Amino acid sequence: MKKVLSLTLSGAVLLGVLSGCAKIEDTKGSTEAGGTETAAAAGGKVVVYNWGEYLDPEVIDLFEEETGIKVVYEEFETNEIMYPKVAAGAISYDVVCPSDYMIQKMIENDLLQEINFDHIPNLKNIDEEYLSWSEEFDPGNKYSVPYCWGTVGILYNKTMVQEPVDSWDILWDEKYEDSILMQDSVRDALMVALKKLGYSMNTDSEEEISQATQLLIDQKPLVQAYVIDQVRDKMIGNEAALGVIYSGEAIYTQRENPDLEYVIPKEGSNLWIDSWVIPKNAQNVANAEAFINFLCRPDIALMNFDYITYSTPNKAARELIEDEDIRNSTIAFPTSDMLEGCETYQYLGDETDNIYNTYWNKVKSS
Repeated sequence: MKKVLSLTLSGAVLLGVLSGCAKIEDTKGSTEAGGTETAAAAGGKVVVYNWGEYLDPEVIDLFEEETGIKVVYEEFETNEIMYPKVAAGAISYDVVCPSDYMIQKMIENDLLQEINFDHIPNLKNIDEEYLSWSEEFDPGNKYSVPYCWGTVGILYNKTMVQEPVDSWDILWDEKYEDSILMQDSVRDALMVALKKLGYSMNTDSEEEISQATQLLIDQKPLVQAYVIDQVRDKMIGNEAALGVIYSGEAIYTQRENPDLEYVIPKEGSNLWIDSWVIPKNAQNVANAEAFINFLCRPDIALMNFDYITYSTPNKAARELIEDEDIRNSTIAFPTSDMLEGCETYQYLGDETDNIYNTYWNKVKSS
């Protein structure tokens, strides 16, 4: 699942045929002369590296049944665990699902190959809006295909919080001492403070980062815990009044506890995108393209949305959602007004990353 941007180093099924399969390619990705077979007929394998619990296992079974391609599947917990493994090249992954800023870093460090979109005809199902957002970290949309997206916001319990919740300010309200859950993540935690101050969450100003750090230190006595996945369980169990959470997790928690509500604060927040990429050293490029194309099929995208509850950029899949409340949910699909002030994370360079890490360590040790 969409987990954490942890820069400390320490998110009715219609069955049909696989449309637009890629032609057979060699390991460098070139089409064989005169080749007419499809990747589905070629068999072989595809090595996939994805977030934990971020794809419906039945989708893998369907892909293998329809294509004859064996899926070798491995999971990671953070972008920072994923990156060095791909960079080292000890394992040749064919398809990886990093987050926005990490894709930018991988492009800058020449770890990805451009995707042949002639072999991804189902890309037509991806809403242009999300491709536009992707331009921020993948100029020209050459290296990535959007998979899931969402926001970071405040989840609150309506039985414990009486006043309107529309600002990050409430996370500094002393009446909620020991009932506030913050994300245990340098960028996500500092994003909250930076946005509260009116700054960009991608600032490289040490002065602004320092001010945000002091805000978090001032807030720390009010915080019950810095958590990742636990925010979901604690909020469902009425163990806290307020928590910073990913939108997909918020949808799940509301199913379990109807007293919970989610809001994107008016100051803005993080709008994140996780996308599929093909590493430069991929050994099964045709199968990688077939896998990505399969995931862009509306019925398959719907299966994954139902399973992981994170928003799909697949407009055709959204039209297939039978539950009207979910299809029109402003948590899963917020309006443009709600997204005003939201940003995607950017890769700021190692030097700025180190500044963020240094100040985050001050928060954790205070």
